[in-house]
Amino acid sequence: MKFPISMLRDFVTTSLNAEEVGDLLTMAGFELEGIEEVEGEAVLDIKVVSNRGDGLSVFGLAREVLAKDPSSAPTDLYRRAVERFPAADADSPEIRAKTAVAVETTDCTRYACRLMEVSNGDSPAWLQKRIRQAGWRPLGVVVDVTNYVMLELGQPLHAFNHMTLREGRIVVRKARSGEKLRTLNEVEHELNADQMMICDALKPIAAAGIMGGAATEVNADTQWVLLESAHFVNTSVRRTRKQMGLSTEASYRFERSVDPETVVAALNRFAELLADCGGLKHLVPGVLDVYAAPPAPRSVELRMSRCVRLLGMPVTVEEARTYLERLGFGVEGDGEPFRVQVPTWRPDIVREDDLVEEVGRVHGFDKIPETLPHGATTQGGFPPLEAAIDRLRARLIAAGFSQAMSHTLRDRHPLDAEGERLGPRHPGSPEIAWLRNSVLPSLADAARRNGGRDVHLFETGRVFTPQERRTVGLLSQGDLFTPHRANEGVPKADFYSVKGVIDALCPGLTWGIPATPDPRLHPTRQAEVAGLGILGVLHPDTAEACGLHVDTVVAEFDLEQLAASLMAPIAYRPISRNPAVRRDLAILIDKSVPFADVLGAIERGAGDSLERHWLFDVYEGKGIPEGKHSLAVALLLRKMGENFTDEEANQVREQVVAELAGLGATLR
Repeated sequence: MKFPISMLRDFVTTSLNAEEVGDLLTMAGFELEGIEEVEGEAVLDIKVVSNRGDGLSVFGLAREVLAKDPSSAPTDLYRRAVERFPAADADSPEIRAKTAVAVETTDCTRYACRLMEVSNGDSPAWLQKRIRQAGWRPLGVVVDVTNYVMLELGQPLHAFNHMTLREGRIVVRKARSGEKLRTLNEVEHELNADQMMICDALKPIAAAGIMGGAATEVNADTQWVLLESAHFVNTSVRRTRKQMGLSTEASYRFERSVDPETVVAALNRFAELLADCGGLKHLVPGVLDVYAAPPAPRSVELRMSRCVRLLGMPVTVEEARTYLERLGFGVEGDGEPFRVQVPTWRPDIVREDDLVEEVGRVHGFDKIPETLPHGATTQGGFPPLEAAIDRLRARLIAAGFSQAMSHTLRDRHPLDAEGERLGPRHPGSPEIAWLRNSVLPSLADAARRNGGRDVHLFETGRVFTPQERRTVGLLSQGDLFTPHRANEGVPKADFYSVKGVIDALCPGLTWGIPATPDPRLHPTRQAEVAGLGILGVLHPDTAEACGLHVDTVVAEFDLEQLAASLMAPIAYRPISRNPAVRRDLAILIDKSVPFADVLGAIERGAGDSLERHWLFDVYEGKGIPEGKHSLAVALLLRKMGENFTDEEANQVREQVVAELAGLGATLR
């Protein structure tokens, strides 16, 4: 908002110059954008935050100056503004004989008007100068005074040519289907049913709180003016303004809140200013004011002990009381607590902390002392779950996978999971019409864009099924983690290699065959961990639809559950300084026996002396009966504090053999 410094001095007597006023307002929360000289006078450009509509008036900023500068004093104009410019004829019923007002929507909380005969010539030189200094263009005394009052008090006004109003009536209502309005900028708008309009007895004549209509425009020939002053719900004005593609000084203020108690005061101020400018011929006595539900008084408690603690600087009870009273608040009590009456122009004050901020900004945030932080602090680092997820990513990268990252909005894809889909109400394009319910489509697209061969990718991200959750997806195809090798015999990624990666990430997973096969995967080459995720080779039809090779392996698991398995406390034990002893054994066993059972038997038989074991050979062929295979297993044994003797190591080996015999295994 721009205004000349002389306009501020109309409301407050102060020794501060323009730069000092700008600094004071900046420290009060109204940032000075700049000072420029216009027609020989300093003009301040102040940035007003969106929740401080009271700052969009010179009167409101004068209140801030008086609160922060004890040497300043209010002028007679300021006192009259505080008293709402009372008028002796406000209660006269004469105006009701010449016009009528009906409010048919709750989006208009107050509507008032005055009727007057005018002489709409040029404004006086002083008024034209101030209008230009504010960045506007003089348009005649009636319009200029409406703009000037809005600059003074923050209350938008609109003047209708009363002779153009059908039946002399004003009706505030929502637009009806098929209605149109040509606004003052000569643009015709087709109206929607949720748009609030100012109408006469027949049709819309203005967009409420935004812009008037061309049909009722005031011009040099206008003799009778109906002056509107109203309070509209800010969200309604904003919605209509955006739909109509308009932005005005009036809508800017209504969207940021206007004081409903200033509605009639602005009408009275207009009447006296127009008379001073020589534009008022006759003022019809009375104000027509439709005010169905005045806002209920609001109060908020303020405890000075909490105020001082939050601000981190000493503020006395009397200082706080003075600051709040200067800002227009009513204050009762001794400070533990204060009962603070919130004025109607401050809808942003809703809780105690808001009042603490008011005390702090008037007292001066620059007075907060510089002190070192004290008290307890957290250890820092990631929360346990996020740290586990980070470790999971690191392990996948170490296993040869590359991380992919993609957007959660996408189009439909053959690898989409089954179930309900969600998406934005108005998508920008078909490519971002749906929230993904699986990360596999994104991985498939990334693999295809990179040739579709010798790619090993993973992605962690959010999916919506429709509940939001995080998953990790894997895609693997081709040479196993050696994408640039062309040698014959390089191992290829398959179902078991990816399963091995997952088992290495989270040991102890229990795999099974899905009760209901996933249609995206090959029906006989898929497995699941119940409630956790699924792994499999792509179905040939799915692979073809995705543009990928038929041996592509994919997996998707619940990320948080998978990571949670990495959060178990780490058990530490001493390291033995004694040498280890290795014993190998080869057994003949049915192929139907799960290898997990074989490992379990080995661990039970060897007990605590078993440090490590591994499978180093599998043989099927000559000399091996049908349905069986030979497994060669290495056992690494170690004792704490003493060496294994050959007899002891052999005894452990025999115990293992005995356990394996329970599975039907025999030594070769």
